[in-house]
Amino acid sequence: MTHKVFIDGAAGTTGLEIAERLAGRDEFSLITLDDAQRKDRAARREALNEADVAILCLPDEAAREAVSLIDPTSGTRVIDASSAHRTAEGWCYGFPELVGRERVADARRVSNPGCYPTGFLALVAPLVREGLLPADWPYTVNAVSGYSGGGKALIERYEILTPPPAFRGYGYDLAHKHLPEMQAHAGLEHPVIFAPAVVPAFRGMLVEVPLHLGAMEGEPHADALREGLARHYADSKVVSVYTGDTPAELLLDADAAPGDGMELFVFGNEGGWHARLVARLDNLGKGASGAAVQNLNLLCGLDETSGLKLPSA
Repeated sequence: MTHKVFIDGAAGTTGLEIAERLAGRDEFSLITLDDAQRKDRAARREALNEADVAILCLPDEAAREAVSLIDPTSGTRVIDASSAHRTAEGWCYGFPELVGRERVADARRVSNPGCYPTGFLALVAPLVREGLLPADWPYTVNAVSGYSGGGKALIERYEILTPPPAFRGYGYDLAHKHLPEMQAHAGLEHPVIFAPAVVPAFRGMLVEVPLHLGAMEGEPHADALREGLARHYADSKVVSVYTGDTPAELLLDADAAPGDGMELFVFGNEGGWHARLVARLDNLGKGASGAAVQNLNLLCGLDETSGLKLPSA
């Protein structure tokens, strides 16, 4: 069976990477619009309603508009890569490893996770659910990303500067749009403090959650957190938990190749009462386009890893 897919916003970074992952796959037939049609409301409406699955790679307001153009009787299922519906009622949060593959497969409306929340939630949500970390702790997230995650305007600013800035911190108003998503899907009582930054690499991301375990009730041990994550992701081909000798450092390569996997690390001090939880992923892979393709595969009853760029077993 061939599934008709329309990528609304196909000319953007996320849309282009999704199309590249779908190229050559005979399970899918892409509905495409030319340059003149991409901003034509009637042409978009027709494409959205013709598709079996519409993937929205749009700003939030445009994504909401796209959903409004879909006739409820058309049968079109939606994957929204914007942040418009990540905590919205009636939408499935598209993180199969957390919400369950069956739930994604059965959904009609799927909201793709944000790139930073993907790393944070992968680390924290399973441990909170298992009772290894408290839901009422004031969590902090420190993260750096390749500049491609900032959208077209930021990409242009970085690529015209010689040399590019070595570090760009932002989110200093403490009101980043990812905060509700992180809190809701980790089941936390308090919003997190989120400290994002951009570095002069095109892609790649490190998301870190530092923890003073000795100050928590029950004093969880770093080893227990690592073991809990390893249990949770034991059957995942996308998310891996590092259980070998602790590496001395973690790197982001400025010219890294695309990748759709995610690595999780738990670093602990000698007593195990201080820990640093770290996720390493491609902000355009598992953080965006790769996650959309993984969700698309599930919606269409296919192997969730088909077409993904994953390390060889």
